Amino acid sequence: MELPVYLFLGFLESGKTTFIQDTLQEDYFADGQKTLILACEEGEEEYDDEILQEANCVVEVIEEEEDFTVEAIKELIKKHMPERVMIEYNGMWNVADGIDVIQDTNLLELYQVITLINAETFQVYMNNMRSLAVEMFKYAEMAIMNRCTPEMDLGSFRRMIRSGNRRLQVMFEMADGYDDVPVEESLPYDLELSKIELEDEDFGIWFMDAMDHPERYDGKEIHMKTIVCKPNNFPKGLMIPGRFAMTCCADDIQFLGVICKMEHVKSSTMKTVKNRDWIMLTARIACEYHEEYGAKGPVLYAERIESAQKPEDDLIYF
Repeated sequence: MELPVYLFLGFLESGKTTFIQDTLQEDYFADGQKTLILACEEGEEEYDDEILQEANCVVEVIEEEEDFTVEAIKELIKKHMPERVMIEYNGMWNVADGIDVIQDTNLLELYQVITLINAETFQVYMNNMRSLAVEMFKYAEMAIMNRCTPEMDLGSFRRMIRSGNRRLQVMFEMADGYDDVPVEESLPYDLELSKIELEDEDFGIWFMDAMDHPERYDGKEIHMKTIVCKPNNFPKGLMIPGRFAMTCCADDIQFLGVICKMEHVKSSTMKTVKNRDWIMLTARIACEYHEEYGAKGPVLYAERIESAQKPEDDLIYF
């Protein structure tokens, strides 16, 4: 029988140790089961011996990445015979490699991956270590940003965190002395207007918000430059306009597109729309179910399609 393992990701001083100790004191974890904690980095916060004893926990430190191996983990499990495992992973180590090691033990089942983020240092890490940060978000089901203050642009932070993993749930914890505040979305266009003139560099922001809140855009008109995704076997009258986005590096480029129906095009300078064409698209947005989404989402109804020149920088960034 495989043991459940909880993987905690985050850079140094992101609050991983504090979060793990708080979790151990919650009723749903205070069940007497023995827990093995693998601590892969040591920050300012240390584990409290009293909390560990009450929670029936033992901590083992793995200091070097090359020591985080299948054999080492198997030995520690054999030594302590735990009923579950928590791993405080080093923020500078490769996340994918660590998950491979966990799965290759054949003794552990990855139950949950949580990324902890210090709001005070978030922008510094995103500017200087974006690829490492994006990897942490990519594999997590939940991200918790702590030490937030009202003047921070938390809406922008959330978009950056979810740019590479739209299924990621993001939660915010305010710093001591601050009450919870709503996370306002700072959008570069006016949602009060019936027509959105979307600038090239704003497609990513619009895409994320439209996919998360399609009801906001129901009935609105949008005018934007996109590249067409329309493979040869695509259904007639359907295309996916979108943009290619770089979330962290040149090796991590993905296409962001939305469903677009063309049967009601009122005007077009193009006889046919082909895959990889650049177009200026004017469309009406509807919030409706589509099988490609598996839920309600933004479905475009093209009204005007015009030929367009490829922009100088054809990628969008978060």
